[in-house]
Amino acid sequence: MFEQDYIMRVIKELVRVILKLVFRIETDNPSAELLEDEERQGLLSELLVMVDGGEINEAENRILEAADGGSADLKLALLFYSYLNDKDDVFLQKHNFSREEIKSGLELLISRYGLSEMAEVFLRDI
Repeated sequence: MFEQDYIMRVIKELVRVILKLVFRIETDNPSAELLEDEERQGLLSELLVMVDGGEINEAENRILEAADGGSADLKLALLFYSYLNDKDDVFLQKHNFSREEIKSGLELLISRYGLSEMAEVFLRDI
């Protein structure tokens, strides 16, 4: 339990730091309003509905497909993983997902944007 809480806090802090350093956005509660593009807001809304409906793997696959290297896609991915990270372990387990998978997906996407060193600083010990 303690380990999962620790991983959750580290992921939250990583998302917060990237939003601050890359986008100059300071927030403790990232949300869709941070996306300027209505199309991406709509996509994020769809993905969050999928997550809430237990289709986490499918939603993650869509976020991985949508991330083409643009900074708006990085922001979209950060908001997606932040939302997913806020789900409790019971919910994640019920839908065959884990905090470790959140960490792995976030690492993969962050590396696509050339920020893998930053992710490594946060995630290497968890």
